Amino acid sequence: MCGMPQQPPIRSTPARPRRLDASMSLLTNVMDHSLDDGYAEAAARKKAAGEGGMPKTLRSKLGLAAGLVLAALVVTVGAAQARVAAPVVAKEREELVDRIDRESETADQLEDSVDRLREDVSARQREALKHSGGSADSDLVGILSGASAVHGPGVKLVVNDAKEADGGGEGGGPRETSGFSDTGRVRDRDMQRVVNGLWESGAEAVSINGQRLTALSAIRAAGDAILVDNKPLVPPYTVLAVGDGQRLSTRFQNSADGLYLNALQEGYGVRTAISVEDDLRLPAAPSVTVRTAQPSTEKNEKGTS
Repeated sequence: MCGMPQQPPIRSTPARPRRLDASMSLLTNVMDHSLDDGYAEAAARKKAAGEGGMPKTLRSKLGLAAGLVLAALVVTVGAAQARVAAPVVAKEREELVDRIDRESETADQLEDSVDRLREDVSARQREALKHSGGSADSDLVGILSGASAVHGPGVKLVVNDAKEADGGGEGGGPRETSGFSDTGRVRDRDMQRVVNGLWESGAEAVSINGQRLTALSAIRAAGDAILVDNKPLVPPYTVLAVGDGQRLSTRFQNSADGLYLNALQEGYGVRTAISVEDDLRLPAAPSVTVRTAQPSTEKNEKGTS
């Protein structure tokens, strides 16, 4: 049976797969030919002329050996000098540490002496107040001036740094213009606001970590430490305020300073706790020294009439 001749099947030649890095031809060329052809040719000529590799002549070998010996000598001398200087440095360090310990001990002794003198001055002031007038008047003056220890109902407020003292909120908070980056720490200005808020809310006597506050007390900062009358305090800061306990607590928490403290707690993690106490005991101030103010000698107009 005759038919049309059949054409052989046409097979298309499969295309070569495209290289994945075809779009990076310049980078590929740089990687494949990292050494310039000129450098390669010069290295080949130098190698053919016998100029490459180790030195061939005796003079060159001696020069190389001398250089190696000199380098080894320098390293050895340096190591020997370091070994000799090490005991001297260690001795100087020990002497410096001993000196610091001695000076620290002396400073502690001076601080103890200052505390004893302050207690003596305070006792003499209280004794003088007793002999200056009536007992009732002297007791009142001692309480108001902080020269006498007091006790009575009031509130106990504990303020502590945040658990992560380097954390804090961003903008819009009470510290937005404070300039402190570490917003999780309690600052001197915070304690100033707390104390002023308690005074304004009706406190009659206030102390912070056992330090009685008076009209001459100052709350300042030295680095990250809070100073009360130049004495550093360590958190948590326990503030005791004698007054009408429940009324004092309510008025303080509703005041601007109480709301400020609440904002620190909610926005920056500062920890606070306030409680009403039946009996608080506050010590007397170490010393109340007045250098400028003098008692007035003018008689009251009612007393002269």
